[in-house]
Amino acid sequence: MKTTLFTPYNMNGISLKNRFLMAPMTRSRAAQPGDIPNKLMATYYGQRTSAGIIITEATQISLQAKGYAKTPGIYTPEQIKGWKLITEEVHKKGSKIFLQLWHVGRVSSSRVNGLQPIGPSSKIAKETNVYIFDGAPNGDATFIPVEEPKEMNPNDIKQVIEEFKIAAKNAIDAGFDGVEIHGANGYLIDQFLRSNSNIRKDKYGGSKENRIRILSEITHAVVNEIGTDKTGVRLSPFISFKDMNDPEILETIMLAVKKLEEIGITYIHLCEADWDDAPLIPINFRKELRNTFSKTIIATGNKTPEEADELLQENLVDLVGFGRSFLTNPDYPKRVEMNLKMNEIIDNHTLFGGGDTRGYTDYPFIKK
Repeated sequence: MKTTLFTPYNMNGISLKNRFLMAPMTRSRAAQPGDIPNKLMATYYGQRTSAGIIITEATQISLQAKGYAKTPGIYTPEQIKGWKLITEEVHKKGSKIFLQLWHVGRVSSSRVNGLQPIGPSSKIAKETNVYIFDGAPNGDATFIPVEEPKEMNPNDIKQVIEEFKIAAKNAIDAGFDGVEIHGANGYLIDQFLRSNSNIRKDKYGGSKENRIRILSEITHAVVNEIGTDKTGVRLSPFISFKDMNDPEILETIMLAVKKLEEIGITYIHLCEADWDDAPLIPINFRKELRNTFSKTIIATGNKTPEEADELLQENLVDLVGFGRSFLTNPDYPKRVEMNLKMNEIIDNHTLFGGGDTRGYTDYPFIKK
């Protein structure tokens, strides 16, 4: 199967060998203590350089930003050094890599990082869990409920903006081609965007214009530090889990897109739901996004290569992200091209956590 997916692409000066993007996937393999990226992670990412570009797993910009156990950070010298192992391996094997910058906001627990969560408001995310590893005999993650967050004061907001800026600089120092600001999936920036999680009365709450303010200020700070060509933003207008159902979100997202277009970032990454009965993104929304945003548009969310190619040929997106397809098939593009059978997940227990290669770096390549 030879499709548009296999054509090269110039992403605002960054040359990509194809339109396949390896989507960000939390795997919880960072070395402890210190949430430090390691050689095993370098092997994992290096195996998957058949993608034109890789977006890393979500990476916390501070200890406060952490919501799940064993996720990597980008705020200490040791973490920067660890990420260099990964960027060097990916570049050596001919791909590009962006680091996804993450602050979970209210989606956390003091049992994860020793700190009370923070968020736009003190509203808890109902029916939302995070995980720790507390010595279960099979090594599984243990899911625990999130705790009530502290409403962020102006100093907290200022600090978070500064942490995003520093994290972006650290990412470039670690050798990344750029960063992706995580504004999706019910985490901190998304919490500010939505009227049900953000009930503030100051300039960061209330109107749609106020609710996009923190995204705008974070993006400005990152762009001023590393440049528009190295900055992307991820959004999830149609995903409402983690108690994030907001009837105003589509209008708010489009207002945010106009602001991001004005700032001049390199891409917008649409995170689309990837479960079987997930809502489909209306074609009208895709067209409006294309008409509003002039740079690269990425779509990720359980797409077949055929569905991806259709979106590319209709010029509704420029790159398509694949998650579990790359998790289980490090040579996924080649398997698509040759119409070969795909590897399946070895064991769901290996998706999050684990200290060895099983279910992480042992998925087989095509036999030559």
